[in-house]
Amino acid sequence: MDTGIGIESDKLDQMFEPFVQEEATTTREYGGSGLGLTIVKSLVDMLEGDVQVRSQKGLGTTFVITMPVKDRERVL
Repeated sequence: MDTGIGIESDKLDQMFEPFVQEEATTTREYGGSGLGLTIVKSLVDMLEGDVQVRSQKGLGTTFVITMPVKDRERVL
């Protein structure tokens, strides 16, 4: 979990869309292209995984990525 600014609950369903950022103003404090989470979600989907998000505005955000393991012995 980070201790950043968090994400408003009404923005959570949009956060994996390309170029979407919580604050769209040109004077925002935090930069970025708005592609990072889109790329993560695409890679996790390709690998048949899942991304879960929990966030609270002003407290931070937690991302949980779950990936299937087909050959457990090779991973260990």
